Amino acid sequence: MKQETSPRVLPRVLPYTVRLSPTPRGARLARLLATEQLRSWGLPVDPGAVVVAELAANAVTHGRVAGRDFRLTLYAAGDVLRIEVTDTRGDRLPRRGPGGPDADGGRGLLLVDALALRWGTAAGPAPLKTVWAEVRTGRGGTPAADPPGADLGAGFEGDLGDGLGRLGEFGAIGGCGRGEAELVF
Repeated sequence: MKQETSPRVLPRVLPYTVRLSPTPRGARLARLLATEQLRSWGLPVDPGAVVVAELAANAVTHGRVAGRDFRLTLYAAGDVLRIEVTDTRGDRLPRRGPGGPDADGGRGLLLVDALALRWGTAAGPAPLKTVWAEVRTGRGGTPAADPPGADLGAGFEGDLGDGLGRLGEFGAIGGCGRGEAELVF
């Protein structure tokens, strides 16, 4: 029997976006809404919901401007979930804190770094910034199956329509992969 090969078809991108108040309640709601959206897409809740919680908490704690919301955006393509949290404090870029055992904070981005394939920031039109992370969804390949330097965001082509760049390139500024120490509010 002769097997035919077909051209590679990129997976459909599933977008979800919601604006939330920059309050602790808004951060909790971000995690709850993300959890329900992931379930509706048939994706595992974790580690995506944990990353959403950390990025939303950072936006509320460090990116808050009175009267301005933050935005949560989720994209799922293939076995990659991209999480973006946009706030209106583009002048305050995240950096990892010491996160010592007695510290009150500073561990959130360490957790994001441990769970994400890669993460970073993207500048938006002033005064916006987006902190993004990509995690495996468990649909498809495994991290070991990807060769070093594989373009995990290959299915994210197209204009976002919000002036924040193209998903194919992810417009990353200050991107971090596993083990890189770059980015604490």
